[in-house]
Amino acid sequence: MDFKSELLKSIWYAFTSLDAEHCGKVSKSQLKVLSHNLYTVLNIPHDPVTLEAHFKDDDSGPVSNHGYMPYLNNYILAKAQEGTFNKEMFDELCWMMTSKKNYKPSVAKGLCSGKNSFKLFCLFNLLSEDRYPLVMIPQEVEYLLKKISTAMRVEWDGGPLEELLSGDPSLQDGVSVWDFLEYMDTGRLMKIDSMEAFSLGLHEVFLEMYHNVLKKGYMLKKGHLRKNWQERWFVLKPSSIEYFVEEDLKEKKGEITLDQSCVVEMLPDREGRRCLFCVKTPGRTYEMSASDIKQRVEWTQATQTALRLTQASKSSLHQELKLRRREQRGSSGGGGGGSSSSSSSRHGSLNEEPTAAAAAAAAAAQEHSLDLQQEIDNIIQHQKEVDRKRREKEQQEKEQQLELQRALEMQLEEVKKEKECLVAQMAQMEQESKQQRGRIEELVLTQKNLEKSLDGQIQARLEEETIRKDLERRLEEKEEKIEQLQRDLERSSKDDDDDCDEHDTFPQSSPVTEEASTPDSTPEPQVDHQEEVPCLPEKKIAERKQCHLEKVKSQDGPRNLRQWNVQLNRLMTPISPGDLERRIPAKVGCPKHGQALTSNEFITKFQAGRKGREEEGEEEEVQPQAAAVAVEQSDHKASANGAEQPE
Repeated sequence: MDFKSELLKSIWYAFTSLDAEHCGKVSKSQLKVLSHNLYTVLNIPHDPVTLEAHFKDDDSGPVSNHGYMPYLNNYILAKAQEGTFNKEMFDELCWMMTSKKNYKPSVAKGLCSGKNSFKLFCLFNLLSEDRYPLVMIPQEVEYLLKKISTAMRVEWDGGPLEELLSGDPSLQDGVSVWDFLEYMDTGRLMKIDSMEAFSLGLHEVFLEMYHNVLKKGYMLKKGHLRKNWQERWFVLKPSSIEYFVEEDLKEKKGEITLDQSCVVEMLPDREGRRCLFCVKTPGRTYEMSASDIKQRVEWTQATQTALRLTQASKSSLHQELKLRRREQRGSSGGGGGGSSSSSSSRHGSLNEEPTAAAAAAAAAAQEHSLDLQQEIDNIIQHQKEVDRKRREKEQQEKEQQLELQRALEMQLEEVKKEKECLVAQMAQMEQESKQQRGRIEELVLTQKNLEKSLDGQIQARLEEETIRKDLERRLEEKEEKIEQLQRDLERSSKDDDDDCDEHDTFPQSSPVTEEASTPDSTPEPQVDHQEEVPCLPEKKIAERKQCHLEKVKSQDGPRNLRQWNVQLNRLMTPISPGDLERRIPAKVGCPKHGQALTSNEFITKFQAGRKGREEEGEEEEVQPQAAAVAVEQSDHKASANGAEQPE
């Protein structure tokens, strides 16, 4: 069946939908609208003015003179070219016009609801007989139902179809599209459990038979320039292999045009890729990687089938298969009346007593059918052998994969155990590290406290040393004072001796001389008469001197001893850094300027500051000490003079 005959089937449904009276006549206005829609959907350029002239309401136009069928063949179908329009849109237009009038489903939501009814309509037209009204014989109905069952992955059950045919013998001659849709919708041809599975299976058969899709699916394709592997969705048709980014067919990445010079070959595994094959064209070699060996065999066989169809200049595999089935039914004498009439129309009418030429033609046809059957059997046998080898190889690969999987599982278990051990060790080490960090922090804190205590002790020791030196200096000064007093006493005793000698020589002394000798003593009242000063013996003078020294010691000794005991108690008592600040306020000898000092630097600077302060303090104490010494000397002299005077 040629391309125009296919288009004419759908147009016939649209035309009959406009024939409301079933008389074979349609008004010119309706035909004009139908023609305009056909021009548009078939993408044929046309002039609206010329179209109006063709369908004028008179007897001078081509439609009026020859009828609509010649006009359709000459002005529309003759200008339609395959590949220049969307055939699915064309069939959908015709389906929309005829379904509104003729299709009235008895079930509200049956199998043929929505797009399913349109797809079944297109498949019916594809498998229907080439006679009008269009019908599909039971053999083709069975073929279509088997294809749908295979696509649904269910086993074909021919019981409902046999029951339907036995119940209505008139269906042996063929079933119309409306009866076919009604039987499918009510489940009298197939028992369907899942509406979704039926829709998916029908869509797959629709793509295969209506759109001539020999095979489709995901494969890896090697790039031409970058040489990388990308996953693409491939669609194989008799004349080309198209590949897209996704299976929604929105983004097309390229197309491989198939012609007589193309070759398909299997390739060995390489570059870490398995199940490789290639399609060689005159300009380029396309390398693909299937998912498994089965898919590679199916893709290579489907590609070889497409190349055979291209070499035979045939655009549809199922059209070729349909013709073969029709020839087999005609040669075997089977089939309905429609098949017999079709065979007679193709090969001529057969008489009751055939001639020799007719017998020879029948024999040739039978021989050709036998050859075809033998070829089909060989192909089936070869396919079975290939499938058997493929299953054996797949079984071997499966066993190898299972062994490898078990080995990997054992390795994985070992790795898991090692991982658990490592995790436990890591946790233990982490805990130990935390403890070590805590200890280090404690040690650092202890070190800081010890350094702080050490600095305090150094400061206390330095201050103690300073105080000790200060006390030693004061003691030395006291000793020097005592020695000085002793020397003064000796001198005063010598002066007393000298005075005694003078008294012996000069018994009378003037008041003026006595006052001059003791300027610091308390002045005595003057007497008018001169008193004689007795001359004392040396023993008595020595006793008085000793008494004076004891008196001085008794006066100064307890005071010095008391001060020495206080300082000694302070030195003997342990001094902590807190007590040091409370007991002895210390001046900062070396202030810190933004940075802590080391122990040596602190001691050196502190001693230098303390030494400077001690020198300043000694200078300040010189004058009060000299004044104190002079007062003591005057006191000793006064006491000595008072002791020598008569009572």
